[in-house]
Amino acid sequence: GVGGFGFSYKVGVVAGLVGAIVQIVMGLIGVVIVGYIIDALAPTFGAEKNLQQAIKTAVYALTAAWLGGVFGIIPALGIIGLLFSIYGIYLLYLGLPVTMKCPAEKAIPYTAVTVVAAFIVMIIIGVVVGSVTAIGSSRGSFSIGDGSGGKVTVDAGSAAGKLDQFAKKMEEAGKKMEAAQKSGNQDEANKAAMAALGTVLGGGKNVDPVDIEQLKPLVPDTFAGLPKKSSKAEKAGALGIMVSKAEARYGDEAGKRVDLEITDAGGAGGMMAFAGWAMVQGEREDESGREKTGKVDGRLTHEKMRKDGRNEFSVVIAERFVVTAKGKDVDLNALKSAVAGLDLKKLDALKDVGVSK
Repeated sequence: GVGGFGFSYKVGVVAGLVGAIVQIVMGLIGVVIVGYIIDALAPTFGAEKNLQQAIKTAVYALTAAWLGGVFGIIPALGIIGLLFSIYGIYLLYLGLPVTMKCPAEKAIPYTAVTVVAAFIVMIIIGVVVGSVTAIGSSRGSFSIGDGSGGKVTVDAGSAAGKLDQFAKKMEEAGKKMEAAQKSGNQDEANKAAMAALGTVLGGGKNVDPVDIEQLKPLVPDTFAGLPKKSSKAEKAGALGIMVSKAEARYGDEAGKRVDLEITDAGGAGGMMAFAGWAMVQGEREDESGREKTGKVDGRLTHEKMRKDGRNEFSVVIAERFVVTAKGKDVDLNALKSAVAGLDLKKLDALKDVGVSK
């Protein structure tokens, strides 16, 4: 099977082989792209531009993730592969001062921006590989061009169209970074780098999350038939990326419990947009329970039902807000019904608050 986000689906042998070959080739191309990103960012963080060293750094850092990927053969060991990937980030942090000669105090922001940019590259590669697999498994699923040599147009509202718009935004951010670097003003260069990071996470937009006072009224006194026991709200972030969240815990004397979270991803909302553009969906079922991700009424949803009584339901509103209900000994349908009973239209109405392009 192939897929992502914890889900897989079966494909034919031919489609599987083609997808595997494309994935290997695109993975190698991805390393080179990450190398170019490391090299391009070097002046911003006081490092030396050296493409050969940058690609070497990308290879070193990603090797851990590749080795850890073998654990994916056994789903139960998949978490070990994730730990290998995290270790790869640590290797990148250790390696940048050595290979790119960046100041030690700038290794953390250099690593953070590189990791986020690499994450976007991997998402795009995943979309490409998934598209190729889809072509191989479904005849005539779609075509590009008509053979007449005419210009191919892309629907601005489609996944390809939105990726094209994002690429243009990144190009603009890159030009601003380059101009700041040439000016010799390190503060301006750092601001430009953080703005580029915001462009990456925001999917081409700058988003300041709503004030917590606008989220708190959406948290009810009772949820899924349970009274509220505690609540809190906060607005925080790092590297200029802010997130707002309102949450509450509900429960009764019998031990039933629900944790409700309403989050405005703010500047990181572009990650959810990418997931929506790629039409991430799938199902998985094993001895512990089942999971399902898909789109319902145009909204990305995720549900998890476990045999130990721990159930979860999440829905993404306006590619920005995430409402998550995690229950213990509370039926999944009860969680879904309780989430549907919230004022989701009010969240949808807040989708443009704090957004600037």
